[in-house]
Parts: sequence; C-alpha cells; structure tokens
Amino acid sequence: MKRQRACIIGGTGFVGRHLLTRLRAAGYHCIVPTRRMFRHRDLKLYPDVELCELSPTVGLEELFADCDLVVNLAGILNESDGMTFEAAHVELVRRIVAAAEAAGVPRLLHMSALHADAARGGSAYLRSKGQGEDIAQAASMAVTSFRPSVIFGRGDSFFNRFAGLLNMAPGVVPLACPQARFAPVWVDDVAQAMVRSIHDERTVGRRYDLCGPRVLTLKELMRYTAARLGKRVWIIGLNDTASRLMAKLFGMLPGAPITLDNYLSMQTPSVCEEHNALLQLGIHPTDIDTVVPTYLP
Repeated sequence: MKRQRACIIGGTGFVGRHLLTRLRAAGYHCIVPTRRMFRHRDLKLYPDVELCELSPTVGLEELFADCDLVVNLAGILNESDGMTFEAAHVELVRRIVAAAEAAGVPRLLHMSALHADAARGGSAYLRSKGQGEDIAQAASMAVTSFRPSVIFGRGDSFFNRFAGLLNMAPGVVPLACPQARFAPVWVDDVAQAMVRSIHDERTVGRRYDLCGPRVLTLKELMRYTAARLGKRVWIIGLNDTASRLMAKLFGMLPGAPITLDNYLSMQTPSVCEEHNALLQLGIHPTDIDTVVPTYLP
C-alpha cells in the first residue's frame, strides 16, 4: 500500500517537531521544507522525514506534489525587518492554499491563534492570524483550523523564556500586563488533536480552540516558573500605563522581550470562552504540573 505523504510548513519549529513524531507514528512520510538546512540537519536522521531545501527554483506546488496532507504551522510573534505579520500570516497562507489546490492536495491543517479575528482582533498579530485563517477556510479542499492558547512543552519559548529572564534578574522583575490570562496547552496535546482530525470528516470546516485545564495570570505563571527554579525574586506587576510604556520602549530593542503589539494581544484573555476542542476530540488536557517539572530544574 502506498505510504501517505505530508508536507509540513514550519515543521522545523517547536510544534512542528512534535507533530512530526505523531505523523510518523500515524504512518506518514513527512516532507519538511526549510531555507536553513544546516540548522536542522538532525531531522535527516529521523526515519520517514525528508528535509528539503527551499530555493527560488523549488516552488510550493512542486513540494506538495503527490501529498495527501499539507500542514501550515508558520507564524511569528513579532515583526522584524525581514518578516511582517502580513507576509507570514496572510500572504504565505494565500500561497500555500493556491499551491495545494493546484497540486490537488485533499487535506489542509492550519495553525491559527486563539481569538484570531480579521475584523475585531485586538492586535495586528490577531488580525493577521484571523485573515490567514479565513483564507485557509475558504480553500476548496478539506480544511481544519486550530486556535491554541500559549503552547508549552520541552523546548518551548514560554516557560524557558521566563526561566531565562529570571536567571538574569537581580532579585526584582518588573512585569508588564501581570493580569493577562492564559490557559497553557501542552504541545503534544495540540499535535495529537491535529493528527486525530485528519481522517475525521466531522472536523472539516471547523475552527478548534485548544486550551489547557487551568487559567493562570501572567504573574502567576512567572511565580510558578520562579518556584520551579528555586529563585527568590520580587515580581512587581506594572499598571496599565507603565505596561504600555514598557512595551513601547522594549519594542525598540533588538530581540524585544515585549512589544506594543504583544501588549495589545494580551488585552484579550487567551482562554477558551465556551468549548475546549481537546475534549471534543477525546483528549484530556494536560496540566503544566505534569510536564513543566520534567524540563525546568
């Protein structure tokens, strides 16, 4: 029997690597395009993973040829000189959809963001994610979108980033948007949800909100990380005016830890307001206490 083929855009990233494991276990041969082959050479050692170099001579339609599935995980949290939200979340999705349709791909899984909304999103990030999601959902193939809260797990840029900041802190940490709320969701639960949806016709055309079992404020999450690290720090929650000012100032720094658009995104609670789709897909959401202690000392 012919082995099924999946092309994963963004497959070299944090979520992508976890999804690869799930897809391979489900019997897929995985194609992972990248512009930086030298950074991801370890993927060449994975059975059933084909690392492909993106170049001006290799188009998406060529990559998608004979694929049964395309997954779009591409996304950025902050704009830079080389990449904008419009390019990463809108134009790229438009190109992926056009190429997948031309190649006759029957199935598309699209990674969006919780509360993404093209018209009413509270930040440029959320609006651009909403635009991309709408483009994906309008495709002629079978499409399912996933809208997770902040994703955690080994190798994440969430708890690990907190840990890095706390390890550099001189005993005091000023924290912008301390009351921003999140429902951290485990990366493997997200990957499992995506794989379960592939052959389930009930998921076609759906937009699934994915959340963990607990809602925590940003200050509570920072305190949790400090406790895991055994760090005694004073976390000073800034008021709204100071938080906005910090975001403006820090947003001008290279590798900004927070930007004004991040501040605006955090004004919308990253929690599932009605239904957590993990439960609908038969997945019991994993708590941070189950996973975080395995990768934070």
